Amino acid sequence: MSEEALKKVSIVVSKGSLDGVYPGLIMANGARMEGIEASIFFTFFGLHAIVKKKMNNLKVATVGNPALCVPDAMGMAMPTVLGAVPGMSAFATYMMKQEMEKLDIPPVGEFIEMISDAGGKIYACKATVDMFKLKDKDFCPQMDRVLTVGEFYELSAGAQIIFT
Repeated sequence: MSEEALKKVSIVVSKGSLDGVYPGLIMANGARMEGIEASIFFTFFGLHAIVKKKMNNLKVATVGNPALCVPDAMGMAMPTVLGAVPGMSAFATYMMKQEMEKLDIPPVGEFIEMISDAGGKIYACKATVDMFKLKDKDFCPQMDRVLTVGEFYELSAGAQIIFT
């Protein structure tokens, strides 16, 4: 293992669920707190985290999530079939947000703002922006640029690239 300290991370967020977005936000924020240069590249449905109308309305993915459990002291597993029950995603999202609030974990929009204020860079994937027919006005003000994949790689030169 290298003795050289990590200086730069580039985090790719491709999932638009609450549980798909937060790992990237937490990692980027943690990197900035440690003085590590951090950028987040939002692509596919992960882009919802920086779209103004969607960023604070992300839901927990319940269907096809065998690891889903009730956030309590018992950690009771939820049978995957329950994920398809109407209202289950809303309920799981409510429960998760309650637990996050207890831990003082900020909502997505506030987290994005914190990362940007700390010097983290926020990028949107050009192919996804074009596919979803989004415009600059659709994004939160913290979004720095829309990048092609090639531009993302150029800006990430020397960074540890992390997919969440």
